[in-house]
Amino acid sequence: MADTKLIVKRLFEEPWKGNWDVIDEYVAPSYVGHDSAEPEPHRGPAGFKANVQKYLAGFPDGRITVDDQIAEGDKVATRWTGRGTQTGEIAGIAPTGTQVTVAGLTISRLEGGKVVEEWTTWDTLGMLMQLGAVPVPATA
Repeated sequence: MADTKLIVKRLFEEPWKGNWDVIDEYVAPSYVGHDSAEPEPHRGPAGFKANVQKYLAGFPDGRITVDDQIAEGDKVATRWTGRGTQTGEIAGIAPTGTQVTVAGLTISRLEGGKVVEEWTTWDTLGMLMQLGAVPVPATA
């Protein structure tokens, strides 16, 4: 189980630091990444890379930190935090210079030491509110 958790942790953290080789090493060609913020899944290592690159274009200093992991069978659940300063366009939102922190949860399924499928849910609305693209709800 420790190996599967380490594989997933490396995939979460290292591409944001410039290590793109980890994607080719640990993402299966048949990879399908389901993201609650995206209309279509990401496919293969190229889709995985494109997704990270999209967010790095908006948040060049962006980093993902793995906060907690649980492994069982062929699955690893990862609770993570993303942080970055929006100095590039993201989701049609012009750069704001705002530092953003979001939380997420991903379940990764592995086969033969590679991630073949992932399901991700993260605080997309929180990111949009922090960027000022969506109004913050009034409190009672």
